[in-house]
Amino acid sequence: QVQVVESGGGLVQAGGSLRLSCTASGLTFDDYAMGWFRRAPGKEREGVSCIPRSGSNTHYTDSVKGRFTISRDSAENTLYLQMNNLKPEDTAIYYCAASSYADCTPSWRSARSFRYWGLGTQVTVSS
Repeated sequence: QVQVVESGGGLVQAGGSLRLSCTASGLTFDDYAMGWFRRAPGKEREGVSCIPRSGSNTHYTDSVKGRFTISRDSAENTLYLQMNNLKPEDTAIYYCAASSYADCTPSWRSARSFRYWGLGTQVTVSS
């Protein structure tokens, strides 16, 4: 049984930092690209970042480029999202997902590229 579990969310002031973690079990972590998505209140789910199984050639949505960094630790089967210089508009539930593919596809921002999902962790950025 595949389990994907996020942690690390919380309340932070604008300009602050958080690091989200995601552990994946029941699958061969090294075989799949991994991604972070978020859903802000009243908005559609948005692809935030994707990392292929190789760990190189990462992808980010434009609004987080230069502020967020995705990484993965194969030894720990863990995915990370380091979020710096947080803004109130980053407030959302953040979801971790395991792709159906080894690489980030051109449509990585689409949830349909991802097969297994966590329940999410809340990130709230106060102004």
